[in-house]
Amino acid sequence: MLKEWQLELPKLVVSVHGGMQKFELHPRIKQLLGKGLIKAAVTTGAWIITGGVNTGVAKHVGDALKEHASRSSRKICTIGIAPWGVIENRNDLVGKDVVAPYQTLLNPLSKLNVLNNLHSHFILVDDGTVGKYGAEVKLRRELEKTISQQRIHARIGQGVPVVALIFEGGPNVVLTVLEYLQENPPVPVVVCEGTGRAADILAYVYKQTEEAEPEIISTIKKTFNFGQSEAVHLFQTLLECMKKRELITVFHIGSDEHQDIDVAILTALLKGTNASAFDQLILTLAWDRVDIAKNHVFVYGQQWLVGSLEQAMLDALVMDRVAFVKLLIENGVSMHKFLTIPRLEELYNTAILFSRFFFKLHPNVLNLSSKFLFFQYLMGGTYRCTYTRKRFRVIYNSLSGSNRADTATDEGKKKKTKDDIVDIDDPETRRFPYPLNELLLWAVLMKRQKMALFFWQHGEESMAKALVACKLYRSMAYESKQNDLVDDTSEELKEYSNEFGELAVELLEQSFRQDETMAMKLLTYELKNWSNATCLKLAVSSRLRPFVAHTCTQMLLSDMWMGRLNMRKNSWYKVILSILLPPTILMLEYKTKAEMSHIPQSQDAHQMTMEDSENNFQNIAEEIPMEVFKEVRVLDHSDGKHDMESIIKPKRLPITRKFYAFYHAPIVKFWFNTLAYIGFLMLYTFVVLVKMEELPSVQEWIVIAYIFTLAVEKIREIFMSEAGKISQKVKVWFNDYFNISDTIAIITFFIGFVLRFGAKGNFHENTYKVNYVFVAGRLTYCLNIIFWYVRLLDFLAVNQHAGPYVMMIGKMVANMFYIVVIMALVLLSFGVPRKAILYPNEEPSWVLAKDIVFQPYWMIFGEVYAYEIDVCANNSDTKHLCVTGSWLTPFLQSVYLFVQYIIMVNLLIAFFNNVYLQVKAISNLVWKYQRYHFVMAYHEKPILPPPLIILSHMASLCYCICKRRKKDKNSDGPKLFLTEEDQKKLHDFEELCVEMYFSEKDDKFHCRSEERIRVTSERVEQMCIQIKEVGDRVNYIKRSLQSLDTQIGHLQDLSALTVDTLKTLTARKPRKQARSTMKSPGN
Repeated sequence: MLKEWQLELPKLVVSVHGGMQKFELHPRIKQLLGKGLIKAAVTTGAWIITGGVNTGVAKHVGDALKEHASRSSRKICTIGIAPWGVIENRNDLVGKDVVAPYQTLLNPLSKLNVLNNLHSHFILVDDGTVGKYGAEVKLRRELEKTISQQRIHARIGQGVPVVALIFEGGPNVVLTVLEYLQENPPVPVVVCEGTGRAADILAYVYKQTEEAEPEIISTIKKTFNFGQSEAVHLFQTLLECMKKRELITVFHIGSDEHQDIDVAILTALLKGTNASAFDQLILTLAWDRVDIAKNHVFVYGQQWLVGSLEQAMLDALVMDRVAFVKLLIENGVSMHKFLTIPRLEELYNTAILFSRFFFKLHPNVLNLSSKFLFFQYLMGGTYRCTYTRKRFRVIYNSLSGSNRADTATDEGKKKKTKDDIVDIDDPETRRFPYPLNELLLWAVLMKRQKMALFFWQHGEESMAKALVACKLYRSMAYESKQNDLVDDTSEELKEYSNEFGELAVELLEQSFRQDETMAMKLLTYELKNWSNATCLKLAVSSRLRPFVAHTCTQMLLSDMWMGRLNMRKNSWYKVILSILLPPTILMLEYKTKAEMSHIPQSQDAHQMTMEDSENNFQNIAEEIPMEVFKEVRVLDHSDGKHDMESIIKPKRLPITRKFYAFYHAPIVKFWFNTLAYIGFLMLYTFVVLVKMEELPSVQEWIVIAYIFTLAVEKIREIFMSEAGKISQKVKVWFNDYFNISDTIAIITFFIGFVLRFGAKGNFHENTYKVNYVFVAGRLTYCLNIIFWYVRLLDFLAVNQHAGPYVMMIGKMVANMFYIVVIMALVLLSFGVPRKAILYPNEEPSWVLAKDIVFQPYWMIFGEVYAYEIDVCANNSDTKHLCVTGSWLTPFLQSVYLFVQYIIMVNLLIAFFNNVYLQVKAISNLVWKYQRYHFVMAYHEKPILPPPLIILSHMASLCYCICKRRKKDKNSDGPKLFLTEEDQKKLHDFEELCVEMYFSEKDDKFHCRSEERIRVTSERVEQMCIQIKEVGDRVNYIKRSLQSLDTQIGHLQDLSALTVDTLKTLTARKPRKQARSTMKSPGN
């Protein structure tokens, strides 16, 4: 069956038995039984086995399947096992590997039955008999026994459980129940009370005692029309069944114990298997029924071994049972103790067997270290995973036993620091400090979205985890697309990435509504568990534009852009004025320590801020007279507080600190560089426009110095980037278009510089005509200046109004490639035949290539070369071009201009319009995203612009040498300096925001119109059922009253008849006495 029918091995087999003849069920009973049976099959992946014919219990199962098929596309495996001899039109089914039409309409006069067409598969058993049932019983029993011997799951050693479900039925059903109970191992039985006949009798006997024997025998006689001996024999069979009553479960619709029949079936299996609590947990895990585990396995007083629960947790993770993972955590499983290095490696290796996606993406992943390297690769060049470092490799190699002696020897040869010393025997060494983070990464890499969402909700740093998951999914989507996976894996991974991205944005919104300052701190504090990155860096790395464009992020970027300067209006005017007139720097306002608390700073800037704060507080404390404190004690609390605040005001910054704060602000660096660049462009323009002498002029030397120092700055940027290896640093740096443009501009400038100085000795009056090397150098200068003018767009991109247009231009240029290629093909298809027809005697020359391209190209813009259109005309000045076939050129030109000018140009314009509309819709979003790069670039730039930037480089070099001597390990990058207490408060704030986010989300879900309609519909449906039940009871009472009324009327008639009879008798008695009296005197 598994091979031929391609069926999956079931996790449960429900064998349905009951009446073979037609019987009616109460609509309420039929609805609940069908719904529960289908639910049990869908949730557990069960097989349902019935008699398969379109009558009796099999028909009721088919009706339930019909309702399910109309609501869901998931098909339930329902196998009908029927005797061949009772099937109508059975000859139509004969054949091998054929599709045969089968008529399911039953002939009313036929004694045979048709198959129920709602079953998915059929097994027809032929023993040679016709019109008799029973041929299928032995095969059905053997099949169920064979299935029960199969393993329920690859990780679970238990067999597939089998349960018998009893609907109605005759005496043979009771015998079937007894056979199930006497099997080895016995099969649990669920009896559906209220369905009639055998099922009701079994339920009745189950609830009664032996003292009710006469009543039971009487019921058997009435139900089956049995004689005394037959009824007693069946009663004895029932008593044999009751000897194993622990294997029997009676399902009653009105009882509180079992609300649904699926719960009754599954609990009967747990009760009937007589397994340990751990085995029962594993069964519910295989069925994926956490409700059964919660209510019937994790009961009060149950003792659990830690190892068994951890094994169940491992199975739940591998089998992707999110609800069970949550249940096990709630029942005491410590994830910190559970997740060890060997166990995480087992999770990866086992899950890869079930999901080939990870193996397709990275087939060379063999051990845990290589998996972390793959994770690091997906996160990007600047990310450095903690578990790819030397310390973890030492632990991993020691635990895995691979090259332990060699590792110890190699590590002993190296100089060990304090962090490199590892105690292998310490149990904590094998565990992870943040296990939920590692499990989140595992779930994401294994493409288990629900599990990843669960681990995201638990633990600290929820925003960072959401951004990491978003980045991983996006990288995996890119890799799957590059690997040409034929399925929709890439789109699915993008959806997962977007889901985590939306979670990060919504959590940021929630945090921002609660506390703006704390939300900004969440964006920029260092994440020790995530390569010392920040949430903002992770969002940029993930290309999560809505996150970077959020109001909270933009406010933070604005604060970082201004540095310590406290200005909002006319900032550019004040900054330029202060650059040109440095004394005005003293007149600017500056932020206090409290206002700088959420802004990332360098180590030096932070130290100065702290010193200023301490000095201000000390000076203020010394200047407050004692009388103030005496007055404050007398004043009202609120007034005293106000007076103190008016007295305690921070002093102004010292002059040196003001200059330091001013020149280190990114906005000042920007305008300083912009002004210097404009001056450089003016000088460069002057150099290329005027006559160039043999020796460079002062202006040219300044230009050379500017570009040389700029080249040094670009090299510094590459080496100071956060990426690890040099190759990664170069790769990350060249991801920016303007970096590529600057590299080409610098290289071509120095090529021109070398050519210009290469002709130094040959300079004379005719240099521009004779000295080709010098001319080539000057022409290189002239072409090189194009790059420097284009570079002005980088400065314009900072502006909120001009920036989006710069981005639009880049988008249009990038997207017009294919249309330009098509236009080039059209151009060449006309230019080549035109040139060949008009000029048939041309000699080989590169001029030909120029003519076939440029002349058709200028025609697009209106230069049609009219004198060459009709060269054979009477008044033509180009008679020499009138050759054979020249009449074709006007025709070709008209077709070319129509296609190129009318179609292609308008198509290009329409394409640009479309790109403009698309980009304009997101231009503000993209500009805000790009703004991060501008702010961070100028945040890390030296103070002075080129060519004075060389002084900053020299100062930085001296500082680094002194810093290395002092062995100062503090990083120079901007960051938040938070104490452990501040970090704890920040984590508590984030957890509070997560709780509030889910609370509000849950409230919104319940307040949605769809949810309200659904709840109302369920309530109305429930009320309708109850009203129907009430109506049925009322009708029953009416019928009972009518029956009573009829009986009372009958009794009244009998009473009246009796009275009449008595009166008649009474009247006859006196007459007889009178007659006897009259006879006696006569005698």
